[in-house]
Amino acid sequence: MKSVKYIVLASAICAIVYGCGLDYNESSIYSKDEMFRQRTEGVDKLVWGIYGQLDYDCGYNWTYGAMLSSASDESICPWAESTIHDFYNGRWSARNPNTDAWNKWYSAIRQANFFLEEASELTFDDYRYNKDYNDYLKKYGRYKYEVRLLRAYFYFNLVRTYGDVPLIVDVLDQEDADTVRRAPADKIFDFICSECDAVASMLPTDYESETYQETGRVTRQTAYALKARTLLYAASPLFNVLNDPQRWIDAAEANWDAIEECRKYGAAIGTYQSLWGSDSYRNPEIIYCIRQSESNQFERYNFPMGVEGGNSGNCPTQTLVDAYELRTTGKIWSESGEAYNPDDPYADLDPRFGMTIAKAGDMWPEYNTLPLQPWYGGLNGQPLPGATTTGYYLKKYCDGTVDLRPNSTSSKRHSFITFRLGELYLNYAEAVWHVLGSADVSSDRFPMSANEAVNVLRSRSDVNMPGFEGNDNFFERYMRERMVELAFEGHRFWDVRRWKLGKESFSSVTVMEITGSGDRVKYERKKVEREWDDRMYFFPIPYSELKTNKNLVQNKGW
Repeated sequence: MKSVKYIVLASAICAIVYGCGLDYNESSIYSKDEMFRQRTEGVDKLVWGIYGQLDYDCGYNWTYGAMLSSASDESICPWAESTIHDFYNGRWSARNPNTDAWNKWYSAIRQANFFLEEASELTFDDYRYNKDYNDYLKKYGRYKYEVRLLRAYFYFNLVRTYGDVPLIVDVLDQEDADTVRRAPADKIFDFICSECDAVASMLPTDYESETYQETGRVTRQTAYALKARTLLYAASPLFNVLNDPQRWIDAAEANWDAIEECRKYGAAIGTYQSLWGSDSYRNPEIIYCIRQSESNQFERYNFPMGVEGGNSGNCPTQTLVDAYELRTTGKIWSESGEAYNPDDPYADLDPRFGMTIAKAGDMWPEYNTLPLQPWYGGLNGQPLPGATTTGYYLKKYCDGTVDLRPNSTSSKRHSFITFRLGELYLNYAEAVWHVLGSADVSSDRFPMSANEAVNVLRSRSDVNMPGFEGNDNFFERYMRERMVELAFEGHRFWDVRRWKLGKESFSSVTVMEITGSGDRVKYERKKVEREWDDRMYFFPIPYSELKTNKNLVQNKGW
């Protein structure tokens, strides 16, 4: 962490465009005073630089387009050279932390602290006679609350990644930065929640009624959602070591309050398919999302190999497919008691399967004129380099209307979900089940049962799955439901960790091996072994940090 004297304005711009951290340097183009006298070219860009640290998959960028899902049991990246495999092939270590998460989030926090300490109480006298002076001051007056909420979110990312982490709320010089100590995770959770409480009422519920109708800003609902998610993590086994029942009560209350507040301000459950696509940011279910300009990069990484322009990337596993229930029975294949039909193995599956995953025979994407052949020797299968090793390709978040052919290439906007109402219903269901001891009961404080909360999602018009009933095997079904509903939204990797089910879930994944062709295709499940060690519940603190700061203590096992 570097000393802050002057800030390079070009670095603030870089943080917006590229999402990188700010570099503080005494050879600055502008001094602080010079920069702070500017609005758009100074303070506004500083704040947008902090927003620029938000990105999909929490800033963990691996090669070959791999997402965090491919370090869990949701998908496999078929490119052997991808660094995503280091999470389970024995190469993960403090010297090879496989992510710049520590530096990324503390860089973002440093930017936030810098703004709050140096730039949150300005008067912009040079603009006093501008017609929009008072309107701008109103917008600027919100910045400190937005920045505090962003800082709280950065701390949430740190605590779920590393557990105990230093809590820094001031701008530190080099000497102080190199002596910080880790604060208990509970203290970090308390800080996040207190910040959410402090800023929620100061943030607008939307920006449409504001003079500056900007998009991409955090709202009051974002604060409620962050607090709700934070308390669910604090109640979960990884952090709730003594299984304190009060933590589950706090989590249930926070998530119910968040649901009520978000619904009050227009949040609503719609169709599942509308959660992604070029206009998904308008979906009333989405509380906050990371919006990107027109691009086809995500499609290039994930469209099937063998389709012109496609390079594969994150291929859904059979483990994920096995979580989808049958529409008629509400049971998974292995529980259904029905004869397995090798000619139509995906018949009657939850409609979310077809919206999320591309299977053999699908016409995907739209410009592809031949049914997918993901079997060995098929048009979209091995031994083509990068072809799926699981039998499937990814649909979710991909825009099927994007065209990657050289003479007709197109791009679309993308929005990646950070918080949405559907997650809050699932969070609430998990917490209230722990509180009330049954999935079928409710109370005055918790007027919706766990089953009812889950069924809000299963009753979507384009899903319409049988509702959850009874209490038998609720948590097992709930975990599958959460895996299905939130697939590829960045939750599974962390959910398994907070539940402390790493060995059960991540020591192997199941894939579908497809052989044959035409009408004689054979489907067979295969296990792929992976390395799991309980030390992996938390990431290793990078060795470079430990070498610089002797007060930091490494996580257990690393």
